[in-house]
Amino acid sequence: MQSPLNIYSEIGTLEKVMVHRPGKEIENLFPEFMKEFLFDDIPNLRLAQKEHDKFVEVLSSRGAEVLYVTDLASAALTEKSVREVFIDEFLTLPKQLHRDEESVYKSLKEYLLSKNPTELVETLIRGIRKEEVFVEKRHKLAGMLDHPYPFYLDPLVNMYFTRDPYNVIGNGISLNPMNQTARKNETIFMKYIMNHHPEFKDADTPIIYDKSNNFSIEGGDQLILTPEVMAIGISARTSPHAIEVLFKKLLSVNKSIKKIVAIQIPEERAFMHLDTVFTQVDTNKFTVHPAVIKIADEMNLFVMETDENGEIIVEKRTNLVETLKEVLELDDIILIPIGNGHVIEAAREQWNDGSNTLALAPGVVVTYDRNYITNETLRSHGVEVLEVPSSELSRGRGGPRCMTMPISRRRV
Repeated sequence: MQSPLNIYSEIGTLEKVMVHRPGKEIENLFPEFMKEFLFDDIPNLRLAQKEHDKFVEVLSSRGAEVLYVTDLASAALTEKSVREVFIDEFLTLPKQLHRDEESVYKSLKEYLLSKNPTELVETLIRGIRKEEVFVEKRHKLAGMLDHPYPFYLDPLVNMYFTRDPYNVIGNGISLNPMNQTARKNETIFMKYIMNHHPEFKDADTPIIYDKSNNFSIEGGDQLILTPEVMAIGISARTSPHAIEVLFKKLLSVNKSIKKIVAIQIPEERAFMHLDTVFTQVDTNKFTVHPAVIKIADEMNLFVMETDENGEIIVEKRTNLVETLKEVLELDDIILIPIGNGHVIEAAREQWNDGSNTLALAPGVVVTYDRNYITNETLRSHGVEVLEVPSSELSRGRGGPRCMTMPISRRRV
């Protein structure tokens, strides 16, 4: 079966894409545990859903087929035997089974097995509050103490940022071991979709990276600039060890990628992933945070490729523009600063992911409407900008690229 996965660039016309509409998991986000769930504020779910629906409308209006993670996962879990294995694996991943773990595990498994596939997927994403499930306490005294943590199973409140837990490279997929505990259970959905969904299960899809590797890597740090070149951020969420392991695997299963440019970015909240400060909008145009432009000639850049013997070699570079021109074989690179390069405007719009654009075609991008200065700057550089409402979606600190996992793009 021909692979349904086909991603060889950031900018090829988007044909098929996977998203997650924010759901009841957002209603399980509350102030005392926001930081644990990686949020700085609580979105209004009803408005966030309306904004997400508008976002999907824009993608569809430009010809992209939009698939929902929940629909795909439900279709992959139609067989009871598959659901049972899935539940076992989900419950053994590093989530909150705080006290009386054996009795909690047993009660949760029985509760989840009573669900149909759609209910199961929705329940695992929204989380399980303690009042939902009766658990027989093994320890009398401990069982009488009311632990303040309200969940037996955490809500996956970051699920609408589908870019990070899995991403397509060529005709393969990386099932990313996430860096933060709050997001580690997100990846499992795609594993079962690839193995059991009718559209994917019979395809010979290379698994480029998965949890068998001990180093974290996330999709927001991985950009496919051309069929032969990737840029990957060395960040708070992606380790340099993971980049090297991934490159070795790519060389064995994907003959297209020849080079990786590893770009070290600050390990700060505002620079969470490479795509929060640097995205491609056209063949030679990139949105960039002004802080990156300021140090663009003194960065830590590492070009990874192979020598004539097939051995990986790594060469350090320091100039971002010259390195991009070298690896992309271009005469000119245009860096478009968010906030038009102004300090205050850039900082404000960076906070709301002004640089996190999603290309629907070369020179056509989706952005948040709130980043109006950046959007006008993009237009002044000849980029068509499609704005989507963002007052609530942006509260999760992720933009249009973060909210999508492209499955297929037309070749540039």
